[in-house]
Amino acid sequence: MAPYESENTTTAGEADEPRTRRRRAARYAVPVTVMGVAAATIGLVPALADSGDPDLPEITAAQLIEKIAQSDVERLSGTVRITTDLGLPDLGGLESGLMSGARAQSGDDGSSADPSAKLAELASGTHTLRVAADGPDRQKVSLLENAAEYSLIHDGKDVWGYDSASNEVYHGTVDASGEDREQRPPATPKDFAEEALKSVDDTTSVTVDGTAQVAGRDAYKLVVKPRQSGSTVGAISIAVDHETGMPLKFTLTPSSGGAAVVDVGFTKVSFDRPAASTFEFTPPKGAEVTEDGDLDKGREHSGKPGKAPKSEADLAKGLDGLKMLGEGWNTVAVFDDGEAGGLPTGEAGGDLEGFLGSLGDRVEGEFGTGTVFGTRLVNALITEDGKVYVGAVTKDALVKAADAGK
Repeated sequence: MAPYESENTTTAGEADEPRTRRRRAARYAVPVTVMGVAAATIGLVPALADSGDPDLPEITAAQLIEKIAQSDVERLSGTVRITTDLGLPDLGGLESGLMSGARAQSGDDGSSADPSAKLAELASGTHTLRVAADGPDRQKVSLLENAAEYSLIHDGKDVWGYDSASNEVYHGTVDASGEDREQRPPATPKDFAEEALKSVDDTTSVTVDGTAQVAGRDAYKLVVKPRQSGSTVGAISIAVDHETGMPLKFTLTPSSGGAAVVDVGFTKVSFDRPAASTFEFTPPKGAEVTEDGDLDKGREHSGKPGKAPKSEADLAKGLDGLKMLGEGWNTVAVFDDGEAGGLPTGEAGGDLEGFLGSLGDRVEGEFGTGTVFGTRLVNALITEDGKVYVGAVTKDALVKAADAGK
């Protein structure tokens, strides 16, 4: 078998479906564009299997990226383990109280089955997901918890969220154009890999580093590294299935060393078509069902004190002050709405200033003074005059960018 030939086949009827072709073309746009990067960027040395690893045909990084682009997997089921360690400070449960208070102030009673809130839990800790997909219109992701389970099901135009712990149900619909589906959070190695490949340019080194076995399948290891200094990203490793070209595991390690910041990988996977019943859902008897529109109305018409949610016009206006500094992996986003509003200082700050200061580092530069709040991957500098600098760069690189953008 050729290095990027797939044993999986598609029927003629499926291959000729116009809508499917359009979606595939959009999905392949990023990796195919990556193929146009100069040869100096992508390592052309073939991968050789290490002793004990799968003995696969030699392949170059350029061929492996093409293999990902040609991957046509739309049906699968399996188990995914995701671990996220951003190194956030331990606030002793304070963050939960703050979030609950913020929801109350905004008049949003919410629903435990609302996917926008539930899937945010994946931002920290270790979680196990069951995933299934049958084409672009049917997917299911289940977050397994202690003696409970949260499921998000997409079946045609309907989207259901079900929290078994509270017996609450969320129901919404998606746009027939498929635009809503592009906004779903990443949940599989493929989702994370596609985002990583968007960063490949002449500031990036891409090589193949041998082979591995993931979920019982033979895979090549694609390694993406920044060429620039100052990035908090050390390396990204993507295990690519030898037969299908689908990413099976994604690992991001920080430049500071230590455990991975993000580690997402299949522990079990099958490319057979899932049973149709997998995507069927009927609210259980006695379950509280919340429609997506009801959540929006609750936010708009609640009599509780607090600021009204921002409209699309407000959000667009906020983005008017956004600009980017630097290039490649050292890009820093700058938010400046032209209004003073930095962290409270002096008598106005009181105890709050001391608390926030304990979570960040005070810095000074040509830009003035401010505080850097950091994780193992992303750092943010908030200046006293209200500007915010954010990037996957070190504290020193962030201060340097702020000075350059003064």
